[in-house]
Amino acid sequence: MRLATRPRGKNGRVHAAAVCYELHVPESRSLKQKRAALRPIVDGLRHRFRLSVAEVDHHDTWQRAAIGVAVVSGTDRHLQEVLDSVDRFVAGAADVEVIDAETTYLDGAR
Repeated sequence: MRLATRPRGKNGRVHAAAVCYELHVPESRSLKQKRAALRPIVDGLRHRFRLSVAEVDHHDTWQRAAIGVAVVSGTDRHLQEVLDSVDRFVAGAADVEVIDAETTYLDGAR
């Protein structure tokens, strides 16, 4: 059984990006403290922007973390606006420093 699909966006395209943020948590002295510093970022991104977010690397390192964020939009303009807002949110988070951010784009037609 195949579900009927409708074009999304103005031209039937889906615009998507994934961002991986490498973070330093300088005040952390345990995994528990690191998770406490990451929790407001992860929860804030999920609730404020309705995004998929996960800790994706450095699970057993006290002062290092990597979080992945996935964004999907119907237009490239909206995708860029959301990515810019997410960047500002992560950069402004307390208790962490952004070491690096790598963005990968997927732009596919139906």
